[in-house]
Amino acid sequence: MLPIIIDIEASGFGRDSYPIEVGVILPDRQCFCRIIKPAAHWTFWDKSAEAVHGISRQLLLDKGKPPEQVADELNRLLKGRRIYTDAWSHDISWIGKLYDLTGIPQLFTLDSLRSLISEQQVLLWQPTKAQVIAELKLARHRASTDAMILQETFRRTHERCADTDQAEYALDTNPDAGTRLR
Repeated sequence: MLPIIIDIEASGFGRDSYPIEVGVILPDRQCFCRIIKPAAHWTFWDKSAEAVHGISRQLLLDKGKPPEQVADELNRLLKGRRIYTDAWSHDISWIGKLYDLTGIPQLFTLDSLRSLISEQQVLLWQPTKAQVIAELKLARHRASTDAMILQETFRRTHERCADTDQAEYALDTNPDAGTRLR
């Protein structure tokens, strides 16, 4: 079973930044993506971050979903599950801002994708990720696309390690523990 991956795009970095887009890819490869309408006091905007993700503040204002809606949809989709991110220190902060703003309790757990991968997978990660991007032509830097790239990179590196008898871990799909490698 593949891990659930989340990726978040933000208005920039630092304490005044906030989430602007969230993307999730489920084990069955179903994709969830929402852009988030900024709260009135979420005004920080970094043009260099915009240059990377390509999302304008105006797009958020025009097409973004209310933070309460996004938080509720994420809870319904991910309730009780462990979700993995490649940028845990940033994403935990941005998810926290979303749920703090809305007053809705977060019903899922974020964990670092690094906790799932073996040392052998680490060695294969960057070249495999580049290959995934090239093959799938998923070069845009958006939340759902990034989540898809990460999940496919995980799948390929995990399979390669298992195929060569180098895998130290196996997926544990115990629903009470979330998806973990053991």
